[in-house]
Amino acid sequence: MKRTQGFTLLEIMVVIVILGLLAGLVVPNVMSSLDEANTQKVVSDINAYESSLKQYFMDAKSYPTTDQGLDALVTKPTSAPIPKKYRSDGYMDKLANDPWNSPYYYKRPSDHGQKHYDIFSAGPDGEPGTCDDIGNWNVDNPPASDCANN
Repeated sequence: MKRTQGFTLLEIMVVIVILGLLAGLVVPNVMSSLDEANTQKVVSDINAYESSLKQYFMDAKSYPTTDQGLDALVTKPTSAPIPKKYRSDGYMDKLANDPWNSPYYYKRPSDHGQKHYDIFSAGPDGEPGTCDDIGNWNVDNPPASDCANN
């Protein structure tokens, strides 16, 4: 009698259980690393925006208004106050989105009082004004991505 080779149902179930246990250990660590990487990208982007805003201020003698927004770093504003001195190539090549594919927000004057303006990401939930916002007022101690659950 010829015997076929293959795996028994028990062997397959053991392998699935082992893979499930490994996934249970690895996935939380990978997700935590992803959250940290996303936060670091936001911090880096905010620092780049602040650097460009400082250069803009040195030329224009004021910061863009909330209405002009961060677009003023890429193209010369057409609404008042229009800067008399503006770099021909702007102050940034293009505006970046945050890691959750939302635009960065800009508000002047600042609601947080530490600078003349606020630059922030709305965080993973994509809604500005919630506890997971990462802004120039809290880049040194950004909120946890699950701040609502803390």
